[in-house]
Amino acid sequence: MSREARGEGPAAAAAAEVCRLRLKFPGSGGLLFDDLSIAVPKGQKVLLLGPSGCGKSTLLQVMAGLIPGSIEVPMKAEKLLVPDSWGYLFQDPDAQFCMPFVDEELAFVLENMSVPREAMEGLIRDALHKAQLHLPEAHVPIASLSQGMKQRLAIASLLLMNPEVWFLDEPTALLDPEGTDQVWSTIRQVAADRTVLIVEHKIEEIVSFVDRVVLFDGQARIIADGKPEDVFREHEQAFREYGIWYPGVWEDYAESLRYGNLLSGRTLQSENAEPQTLAEIREFAGFHGKARKIFVHQSRIAPGDWIAVVGENGAGKSTLLQSLMQLIRTEGRYSLAGRMVYGFADIADAAAYVFQNPEMQFVTNSVFDEVAFTLRRSGEKEESVTIQTSESLEWFGLSEHRGHHPYQLSLGQKRRLSVAAAAVEARRMLLLDEPTFGQDAANTFALLEKLEAWRAEGTAVVMVTHDPQIVRYFATRVWEVKQGELAAELSPEAYLRRFEEKAKAEAREEEIACS
Repeated sequence: MSREARGEGPAAAAAAEVCRLRLKFPGSGGLLFDDLSIAVPKGQKVLLLGPSGCGKSTLLQVMAGLIPGSIEVPMKAEKLLVPDSWGYLFQDPDAQFCMPFVDEELAFVLENMSVPREAMEGLIRDALHKAQLHLPEAHVPIASLSQGMKQRLAIASLLLMNPEVWFLDEPTALLDPEGTDQVWSTIRQVAADRTVLIVEHKIEEIVSFVDRVVLFDGQARIIADGKPEDVFREHEQAFREYGIWYPGVWEDYAESLRYGNLLSGRTLQSENAEPQTLAEIREFAGFHGKARKIFVHQSRIAPGDWIAVVGENGAGKSTLLQSLMQLIRTEGRYSLAGRMVYGFADIADAAAYVFQNPEMQFVTNSVFDEVAFTLRRSGEKEESVTIQTSESLEWFGLSEHRGHHPYQLSLGQKRRLSVAAAAVEARRMLLLDEPTFGQDAANTFALLEKLEAWRAEGTAVVMVTHDPQIVRYFATRVWEVKQGELAAELSPEAYLRRFEEKAKAEAREEEIACS
């Protein structure tokens, strides 16, 4: 679609632009971008959509000048217009922090803007408030924050910079639903007259904010470019073909034959199931240093459970999983598969853990070796290792990347690799921390279906998630974590009723406030 057709006018000045971009990552089979051109006029809000790993984040980095300025990647372009004033929010918030403490990180931003020291405290306090990062004091270690809280801190940094052009790479992926609403509300206000380029999978939250959607296929080619309503209406088949998120995709999936078959199998299994206990937890606590960060009065996990762990950012969800995996110091009674658990050695062969940050668990230099590592360590013959690893890579859509270093993958691909590597051998319990973050629709559904297949065989799935649709369509139980404690155990239906009632109440309050 031409600029004129989008209502920009033939002479609209570009805020960021790249013409005939050609880019290739070392070790990859071919070009990621082959003569790609895109221009973004000043003030426009653009959403980049496409399947996981198609190059959306890389394109953002090129248009911001990070590639090749700070990240050395072979590329050529006839023209590259980088904004003079820009701010970038990475998928992984840890990638952009320079200082160890919250206040120091934000002060560092202000120092680079030559803000007087006496004015900093008020500006920092205001940025933290707008980003909804509520801390007892600002001088706290960044390492002590949850990933969601770190994401809010990164957003606070951008608010202080107040750039002319905002590059946002999944800015709310690690946030709970309430935090997502709050952050986008803030961005809408402060960036109303700014240029914004967004990569985001939670598109229903922002579809009314953007005025242009650029749709990519799996080979990083632009297949649609125009107003959101036109792109979603005219290219519905492309969204389905490439497994890209679109409004109503969950409802379509729930009505599909593949989900219907899954649901009928689950119903038959539950009718024939007998109550069992895989894990038992009583007066159980997890600690960071001397501070108790999570407490469970009493609970149990049964074979074939799918427990969705929900709660606000910083409530202690990740800490709960780390405690169950014995990655931090714990106290209390905890048994798994009839065996008392006192440390990691007591659980290593029975449970697998998938970190929120997948890079924390990579130990080899290739995608293939990462999945094969556990099999080789357990003494499998190399022929069997090759067969099992290849099958796992095929299932998770990683076969074409088998020779790549894990760090060369997109974040969504890294998360799929972390699940494949952790679960390549059968485990009694899988602990997963936000495994669907950064995934497109196709890979999200494939991953959930793989977890369901393991669950149907008796594996217990304990999964931290902020996605109510996963609770609705896959969970069998819900653990709600509040302020460092397992506060409630609910059925998915009961949790969703509360969730929807809360959302309606907040919508009424916002409507009253705006009237």
